[in-house]
Amino acid sequence: MPRLLAFDTSTEHLSVAVRHGERLFTHSGAGGAQASGTLIPLVLQLLAEAGLELASLDAIAFGRGPGSFTGLRTACSVAQGLAFGSGVPLLPVDTLLAVAEEARHAFGARQVVAVLDARMDQLYAARYDFEGGGELGALQGNDNEPLLLAPEALEVPAGWSLAGNAFAAYGPRLAPAAARHEVLPTAAAMLRLAPALLAAGRTVDAAHAWPLYVRDKVAQTTEERAAIKAAAVAISPV
Repeated sequence: MPRLLAFDTSTEHLSVAVRHGERLFTHSGAGGAQASGTLIPLVLQLLAEAGLELASLDAIAFGRGPGSFTGLRTACSVAQGLAFGSGVPLLPVDTLLAVAEEARHAFGARQVVAVLDARMDQLYAARYDFEGGGELGALQGNDNEPLLLAPEALEVPAGWSLAGNAFAAYGPRLAPAAARHEVLPTAAAMLRLAPALLAAGRTVDAAHAWPLYVRDKVAQTTEERAAIKAAAVAISPV
C-alpha cells in the first residue's frame, strides 16, 4: 500500500488526508480564503500523526480543478513547494472525478454525473461510469474534459445519478428527475483513486503541477450581472 498525502481546496471546504499502510488520517474544515494559511500546518500535523516524513511519501495528490481560482492556486502552489523540497512526485486529480468517487463510495452510485457550482450562474460537469471500470468521459468532447455550462443545459442519462455541491444554488433547474447525492471532492476519495492513477503513470514533477481552470474569467461584468437580475425578475411569479 503506497504512502500518500492528498489535499483539496477547490471549494469552500478544505480536505486533507494521509494514508500509511492500512491507516487513514483525515482532516476537514473551512477552506476558502483560510486555506492558504492553514493547509501546510495541517499537512505537517497529519504526517506527524501518521509517523511519516514528507520525503518518505510515494506521491502527493492534489485537487487540480476545476473549482475556485484561489483554491486551485493554493493547492498547486503548496503541492509544488512540498515536491520541490522533498523530491516526491505529484499526482494531479480532477475534482469532478473525486466527486464521482465520493458518490460511489458513500452511496453506491455507479454511473455519476459530477457537478460543482462554478458561480456566475454556471456549473462544472463531467460524467463517470464505474460500471465500465473507470472514467466514461465528459458530457461532450474527449479525454474527460469537464464542461462549463448553465444548469438548464445539463443532461443526465436515464438511470444515472447526479452528485456534487450545486443543488442548493440551482435546485430544480438541475435535472429534477435524477437521483441526487450531496458530496464534495474529498482527500479520502483522492486516496482511493490514487493507486489506479499511479499505475496509469499520472504523476508529474513539480514544474508541471498546473491547475485546471476551465473558465478563463473570475467575475461577471456589470452588464452580465444586470442581465441575470433582469431575467430572474422576468421569471418570478407575480
